[in-house]
Amino acid sequence: METDDKKGCAFVENLIINGGCKLSGEIDIQGAKNSALPILAATVLIKGECIIHNCPSLTDIDAAIKILEYLGCSVTKDGHTVCVNASGMSKSDIPETLMHEMRSSIIFLAPILARCNEAELYTPGGCEIGVRPIDLHLYALRKMGVEITEEHGKLICKCEKGLKGENINLSFPSVGATENIIIAASLAKGTTVITNAAREPEIIDLADFLNSCGAEIKGAGESTVVITGKKNLCGCEHTVIPDRIMEATYLSAAAITGGSIELNNADATLISSVIPLFELSGCKIRYDDSRISISSPERLSGISTVRTMPYPGFPTDAQAPVMAMSTLANSTSVFVENIFESRFKHVSELCVMGAKIKVEGRVAIVEGVKKLSGANVKAPDLRGGAALVIAALAAEGETKISDIYHIDRGCENFEENLRRLGAVISRKEI
Repeated sequence: METDDKKGCAFVENLIINGGCKLSGEIDIQGAKNSALPILAATVLIKGECIIHNCPSLTDIDAAIKILEYLGCSVTKDGHTVCVNASGMSKSDIPETLMHEMRSSIIFLAPILARCNEAELYTPGGCEIGVRPIDLHLYALRKMGVEITEEHGKLICKCEKGLKGENINLSFPSVGATENIIIAASLAKGTTVITNAAREPEIIDLADFLNSCGAEIKGAGESTVVITGKKNLCGCEHTVIPDRIMEATYLSAAAITGGSIELNNADATLISSVIPLFELSGCKIRYDDSRISISSPERLSGISTVRTMPYPGFPTDAQAPVMAMSTLANSTSVFVENIFESRFKHVSELCVMGAKIKVEGRVAIVEGVKKLSGANVKAPDLRGGAALVIAALAAEGETKISDIYHIDRGCENFEENLRRLGAVISRKEI
């Protein structure tokens, strides 16, 4: 396991990749990190056992489990199944060190409040992809009756009379805020109506889990969600949906190498906004209920303009992997980042490898080149790190990627899966 120097680690791990191999074969897609994390947090609501299947093995999941255990929950993990029993929950605070292990740790705020009527935690940490404000989370919870005091990065929250249902109109369809409101409203008094809610598949998955626990959530996946609060919820068994960003990541890896692969335990409907871009690049995509296959040309075509948008638009998390793929296209591609203001940090590293990319504000113009060259590069964040791996798979010579702890946050068995597809890739301690 790798950590950075700030955490006092005596060694670091790098990925070493020798490019030039066409990917072929088949692999299984992991469970969705962005579903598993809010579902694990939501188990805090329930005084009973919840069994979560298809939970990916990631450092972010490990961080969520540490938080649950700190709160007093009983947690066991067997392969991709995590069992949580929150009956013995005894704390309502989360230490700063645990909060800073993952960016999405703020998702624990609502379930702790709903369970304990109070919570003390810190603003979250994780990779730096720009400001990820929690103002919408706090706005919504204040409307639901929570008194919140902010002191030096610490949030002190109290709702002595319990959470109450409310009409909440979000100024932006924030995924995290929508999740926190749904969780809080599940045990609130009365009915909560969210307008301009996020519509991501992970929202639907969270609602499906909570409804299986006895919640009453209607409209998840639509812009208006209605939640009728319940006094108690019960344990359930739930299977996490496939990870749509990893689907796009592996498809990008196959495309840039001119390969042909098949993804099992996948769901093409989750990436309906991404598949057309692969087709525009010259790839052939086929899929059924649980498989996606791709066949790629010798050289890709440019994909015109890509604009990241809230779901069902093109996902911001897929921007970096698809950009890496486009660096070797036979024409120009344009990427417009509308979600995060600092999500082009991978660009400078791709340019070290020979990519030709110009960034102006939120726009990145990628002029396809004929070849990339192996180099020493550094993963700037989770998706940017995955993009560097994708570029390295097609580059001439050896690429060394450092700071791969970012990649481990969201990509399960990444190098093992790529090796299974024919990549020459290894992890080395230095």
